Amino acid sequence: MKFWNYIFGVLLLILAMAIIALTQLPDGNLHIIACDVGLGDAILITYGKTQILTDGGPDKSILSCLGKYMPFWDRDIELIISTHPDADHSSGLTEVVKSYKVDEILINPIDSGTSVYEVLKKEVGGRGIPVINPVAGMRLGVGLMYLDILNPSEELYNDLAVNNIDDNMAKYRISKDTNLYSIVYILSFKNFSGFFAGDMPKELSDRLSALAGTGGVNYIKIPHHGSVNGLTENLLKALMPKFAVISVGKNMWNFPRPEIIDMLVKYNVKVLRTDQMGDIEVVTDGTRYWIK
Repeated sequence: MKFWNYIFGVLLLILAMAIIALTQLPDGNLHIIACDVGLGDAILITYGKTQILTDGGPDKSILSCLGKYMPFWDRDIELIISTHPDADHSSGLTEVVKSYKVDEILINPIDSGTSVYEVLKKEVGGRGIPVINPVAGMRLGVGLMYLDILNPSEELYNDLAVNNIDDNMAKYRISKDTNLYSIVYILSFKNFSGFFAGDMPKELSDRLSALAGTGGVNYIKIPHHGSVNGLTENLLKALMPKFAVISVGKNMWNFPRPEIIDMLVKYNVKVLRTDQMGDIEVVTDGTRYWIK
């Protein structure tokens, strides 16, 4: 009797695993998940078996989000983007690099000198992960997804002191204004597009609004957690997004600021906040899109 109970238990376990596996099969749509990591950024973009992770939040809570939205058998992330070295964006990336195989990392070659950045640099170098340094005008293709890099520019790099020209994670030394060097990109998937901006400041927001070809987008990740030193009305009018995602948690600065919320409402942009909704998953087939 014990033998048959054992066999029955094994069969139930196999059935349960098969059901879980079937529910995690790719569905042919693009998924953008703003992970609820508190006051920080971590955005997982998936299409089929391909994943792009932009930032990793302030701690290892990003691992729970990845475990929820990636199939349990998939331990490979095709591309990580570290928008800038601030701890609330990059701390969790060290845990991701330790836990997953990462094919490439897109990261600015600026050394902020912080312990958080030094640990990430060590983990990336120790695992031999190929490093791509972004520059405005670059276009990357990841499956059917395309990333058009808008920032940083060559001019910004040229303003920095050279640290080690052969080190693609620390060519330049920087001690302040890391937000100005935030990686900003537009994601394109068929007829759908999204704008991702790290913690870019107002001066950069206005500068990008004047770029020819910025065009309209469906989705915008609001920079700097809804700080007034981020999104400007000029950029909002240039992009005219349908909805905005704000990655934010409890904080002393009253982020997102009422001024930013009012601006979005003024232009009929639907606002989605991780502090109110938890993880925010937007799904698109390339034409239609919906919030899951």
